[in-house]
Amino acid sequence: MRIAQWTRASGLALALGVMSASTGHAQTLRIGLAEDPDVLDPTLARTFVGRIVFSALCDKLFDIDEKLGIVPQLATAYEWSGDSKALTLKIRPGVTFHDGEKLDAAAVKYNIERHKTMAGSNRRGELALVGSVDVIDPGTVRLNLSAPFSPLLAQLADRAGMMVSPKAAQAAGDKFGANPVCSGPFRFVERVAQDRIVLERYANYWNKGEIHVDRIVYLPIVDSTVRLANLKSGQLDFIERMAASDVPALKTDARFKISKITEIGYQGITINVGKSDLAQKNPLGKDPRVREAFELALDREGIVQVAMDGEAAVGNQWVAPNNPYYAKNMPIPQRDLARAKALLREAGVPNPSFTLMTPTTSDAQKIAQVVQAMVKEAGFDVKIQSTEFATSLDLADKGQYDAYVLAWSGRADPDGNIFSFDACKQPLNYAGYCKPDVDEILNKSRTTRDPSERRKLFEQLAAIALKDRPIVYLYHRHWLWAYTAKLSGLRTVPDGLVRVQGLKFN
Repeated sequence: MRIAQWTRASGLALALGVMSASTGHAQTLRIGLAEDPDVLDPTLARTFVGRIVFSALCDKLFDIDEKLGIVPQLATAYEWSGDSKALTLKIRPGVTFHDGEKLDAAAVKYNIERHKTMAGSNRRGELALVGSVDVIDPGTVRLNLSAPFSPLLAQLADRAGMMVSPKAAQAAGDKFGANPVCSGPFRFVERVAQDRIVLERYANYWNKGEIHVDRIVYLPIVDSTVRLANLKSGQLDFIERMAASDVPALKTDARFKISKITEIGYQGITINVGKSDLAQKNPLGKDPRVREAFELALDREGIVQVAMDGEAAVGNQWVAPNNPYYAKNMPIPQRDLARAKALLREAGVPNPSFTLMTPTTSDAQKIAQVVQAMVKEAGFDVKIQSTEFATSLDLADKGQYDAYVLAWSGRADPDGNIFSFDACKQPLNYAGYCKPDVDEILNKSRTTRDPSERRKLFEQLAAIALKDRPIVYLYHRHWLWAYTAKLSGLRTVPDGLVRVQGLKFN
């Protein structure tokens, strides 16, 4: 199966190379993705790999830099009102969407309202406190808030800040993701599901001097061994999330470079505690004592060594231990099999059984297998269900699972790692977790701009949520990128996204 996939990818890449040469596109950047993205509509999208594609396709109001600072992109300046309940943005002049339509304040207003109101929007929670949007003049827009909202700039530096063409979006409706029209450096050409996404340089891009390739082809190749084989054979120029076990050998190969940075997200196991009736049909979802036993049966250091070859930082929260918002009152628990067994006896289920759903990526498969073996020592009987990534997200959204190996790529503000997952009825709350006191703390943390006050609130939150365990956090990955030594200009930003500005072939 691996050989067949490699042959398909190689043949496709060769075909694309011929196509590029014959159409005058001398430089095509071929990127191997670990999964196939979901819908290419920033309002509806959920996947990390989708955000990699969006980095080339859809510019945002703001971006983040290597130190997680907020920097201008489509907005050139901002100003908070005195009461922090209004944010005024200056919009970059001379920007057009890929269909030639102008980006102005009215387009920004349309996009913010679309993110908030479109059926199925996954940005709704990110912009919950934006009550209305005013167009001050063609180059100025004001976001009016129902309360101060400290994570807003960070939200606008991701999909909630991505701008699509109002004309194209209105015409396409919920089919917009099949032919997205944005204002990024590359425009959409075609997509073949599970096979390729092709983008072409947009001639009228506002920052065209930073774009040095003519075409980008994204190739979803789930197997990390196959991705690496395609890189080594010259059929790919860049691969994201290379296997940690491949790092030592590739370091000695002068044809390639490796870049590494610790993510701002996390790898965890999400548990169905209330998403559907299945939560009450398995002891893991039903009883917090069983979830505590499950966590106590885990050796995080062991998981990192076996599943990631040491290429991750152990953690137990939505942010890493070196993050200023890490709740020090809830340190990483040590493995305690005796206590885990005692908890299971106390719960009346000494041998609980549940199904652990995992994406088909190699990292997720390793995690599932290591976890299965570890918790068996405490009495758990875990069955592994391998599922294609986009399908697994749909199943999680419907609550058709017991537990789920799911990573989150992370956001610059810690709110982006916790609110949509733990607040009641939020779009990414796959666990179905809902507690009024948790919602109260989360909302306070969003309306407080004082960092020290926010740290106290996150400690209060951790004391509740980490004991309820809708998500058992495991570690924070190292983003591992491998690419041809002929490629230069790569920036390593902790969100793990591949920014194409500045990338060039030497």
